[in-house]
Amino acid sequence: SKGNVLDPIDLIDGISLEDLVAKRTKGLMQPQMAAKIEKATRKEFADGIPAFGTDALRFTFAALATQGRDIKFDLKRVEGNRNFCNKLWNASRFALMQIQNPADLEGERELLAPERWIIGRLQRCEAAVNSAIDQYRFADAAHALYQFFWNDYCDWYIELTKPILRSDSPFTSAQQCGTRNTLLRVLEAGLRLMHPVMPFLTEELWQRIAPVIGKTGGSIALAPYPVADLSRIDVHADGDAEWLIAVIRAIRSVRGEMDIAPNKALPLLLQGGDASDRQRAQQYAPWLFALSRLASLEWLGAEEEVPPAALQLAGDLRVLV
Repeated sequence: SKGNVLDPIDLIDGISLEDLVAKRTKGLMQPQMAAKIEKATRKEFADGIPAFGTDALRFTFAALATQGRDIKFDLKRVEGNRNFCNKLWNASRFALMQIQNPADLEGERELLAPERWIIGRLQRCEAAVNSAIDQYRFADAAHALYQFFWNDYCDWYIELTKPILRSDSPFTSAQQCGTRNTLLRVLEAGLRLMHPVMPFLTEELWQRIAPVIGKTGGSIALAPYPVADLSRIDVHADGDAEWLIAVIRAIRSVRGEMDIAPNKALPLLLQGGDASDRQRAQQYAPWLFALSRLASLEWLGAEEEVPPAALQLAGDLRVLV
């Protein structure tokens, strides 16, 4: 009635500019403001409002629910969270595509460092979300969920599974089985954790994923809410995975800064660091070669002269391309 609000339904389903103008200038408390409201609406929403979907809007409100009284609402935030929904959908598709038949999840399982790392990250996320919800800090719960799914699971864990699950992988069947199970089981638990702030998408995905790992139930809403088991955090695996991610980031940073083609294999030199860096470089070479597109990996002695190279640091380790 004041012409200065948006109908949530229009954010969920979308609305054309003309329909939005008509809606915002109808039944006003101050009809003389209609022309001014129309002008402002045409300027701010020149193309109308696209459909963002219910969960993107709901997650945005949760993320904005801070302790302050006023919310600075921005459609860019809703758009960003719609992208987050899409990322979650695509991650779930990737996880399901790794299972060609039920036997892929059966048999002996061995958990490598990336698996132990993501399980630990899930426990930390579960602890943070439960604590935040208990204290009605919904913005903190949404932030913890976003960081876990976007950064830990989608951006890094899925990347780290690819060298393991390739058809020409050097890893054993037990290691591949452990990876497939972790990929799906962590996702399923994460969906249950996300459900209160993203109910429709999580229900849809859970109905597809839960049966694959032998979980039954009519609805994700009736499934038990995840509770953290901090004993499952593996500090050694955390250190290894974070080292691996730091080195891959360093190499990709050089590639981006030097505008090197993504498919060009790079010769990598490492210098400095300590004995643990050398041990990790050897142990995680399959990931470094696959995810950084390396042609070779060599160590330089501490006093050896460095050829012309682009430098990045990963802790005390010098990463040279």
